[in-house]
Amino acid sequence: MKQINLGSTGLKVPQVALGCMRMSGLSKKEAADVIQTSIEQEINFFDHADIYGAGQAEIIFGEAIKELGLNREELIIQSKCGIRDGFYDFSKKHIINSVEGSLKRLGVDYLDVLALHRPDTLMEPEEIAEAFDILQQQGKVRQFGVSNQGPMQMELIQRSINQKLVVNQLQFGLKHGGMVAYGMNNNMENTAGIYRDGGILEHSRLNDITIQAWSPYQYGYFEGVFLGNDDFKELNDVINQMAEKYGVTDTGIATAWINRHPANIQTIIGTMNTKRIKDVALASDITLSREDWYTLYKASGYELL
Repeated sequence: MKQINLGSTGLKVPQVALGCMRMSGLSKKEAADVIQTSIEQEINFFDHADIYGAGQAEIIFGEAIKELGLNREELIIQSKCGIRDGFYDFSKKHIINSVEGSLKRLGVDYLDVLALHRPDTLMEPEEIAEAFDILQQQGKVRQFGVSNQGPMQMELIQRSINQKLVVNQLQFGLKHGGMVAYGMNNNMENTAGIYRDGGILEHSRLNDITIQAWSPYQYGYFEGVFLGNDDFKELNDVINQMAEKYGVTDTGIATAWINRHPANIQTIIGTMNTKRIKDVALASDITLSREDWYTLYKASGYELL
């Protein structure tokens, strides 16, 4: 498994991470099998959120790692907070309470990374700063980041906190390629040139922030998976051709397309299927050629002018 730097921390992490949102639907044994398979594939980075399964995902994960007798220091555990029932909350009290709840459910003493989940427009950066300082001083969180935030939102937080934001979770993949598409359509009066992300890709590279790609195989707003979907025949035909060429699966090619970008994006896969985890891990060993990367980009529906 290819290793990348997590932001500017110097911490080496696998380029593929396991998202644990669906773990809430597994038994302890099933979760243990998924975790063990991931570790065997050198995927030891696990992404959680306090809302996944209303906390059940963290509980199952905690029980499973205890059952497996895993060394905490060999695991990299990330969780997120800020989404509540019908609103967002980046208040000092909620951040601290959320972390303490996650630690209890996970059965661990600290999080390697805490990310603020979605933007809270009512956030007060000074409160975030106080919460981060307390959590860091108590040894409960080592690194901090955000999710689905733009450059100016991140700068607003960064100005007040003493820690460096090291990650930003963003939806990215062959059917969510807007981050790269707008940059190749600058000054063009077309849809792809609309500046939706505020230059977050370039901002992340300039500031050594790791982008974490979530739901990389989805299209639309959680409308489904594009892989093997007849509605995306042209794209899947090209993916299957590439899969044969590189000796991996279609999931592997879709992952390799993300991994190929020099921003060193970390792909978060949400599968609980052990075979698919192995398929994705295999793709870490391949590097798409520039021509193949752009061929997939165009097949996904984007134009080169």
